[in-house]
Amino acid sequence: MQIDNQSINELLDQRLLQWHAMQDKRKYLGASMIGDECIRKVQLQYLGKDPMITAKQVRTFDIGHHLEELIIHWLRIAGFYVIRRDDNDEQFDFATADGKIAGHVDGIIQAFPKELLDATSRCPAGRANNECSVTLLYYVQVQLYMAYMPGEMQQCLFVVLNKDTSELYFEMISFDADAAQKYSDRAAQIIKASEKTSYCNIVHLYY
Repeated sequence: MQIDNQSINELLDQRLLQWHAMQDKRKYLGASMIGDECIRKVQLQYLGKDPMITAKQVRTFDIGHHLEELIIHWLRIAGFYVIRRDDNDEQFDFATADGKIAGHVDGIIQAFPKELLDATSRCPAGRANNECSVTLLYYVQVQLYMAYMPGEMQQCLFVVLNKDTSELYFEMISFDADAAQKYSDRAAQIIKASEKTSYCNIVHLYY
């Protein structure tokens, strides 16, 4: 039996897209979307009117979920005490505005390795927005997590994995109450406009 590369890929793409179409769709505005520069794009995502997704994007999303688990595994080996789920074995999350705004965190660090704590006097504090190297989209996401997750979180350890080189980048980000409030208000504006079946002003073209 001979099966060529193209036939396998075409079948895989077809089945992946069928599987993706059967997954439950978000019924809330996710924290990971709110910081996008185009408010119309965020609104269309909230309304479930995303552009057609490709099988490659589905694979990329799945890879990302598995890499989250792997990075936390590495952190635990290094001595970080990271928890992923609550007492009900559910992923840590928050919801506000009657569940219309929500988000899920990858993990919560309850203790850092002693070696890092011993070196804190030589390390800078978490960075604010004007000196933070992460994109605005991610910056807003973690600010909303810190604002709404219980426990008065004041810092986030932001981790980036380069899939080409396997290099890791770490950055501590401090809580920015002004940014959290600004983008909470933006999310409320999007939801209000959507309930009135009106569209938010275009900031950048979506398609």
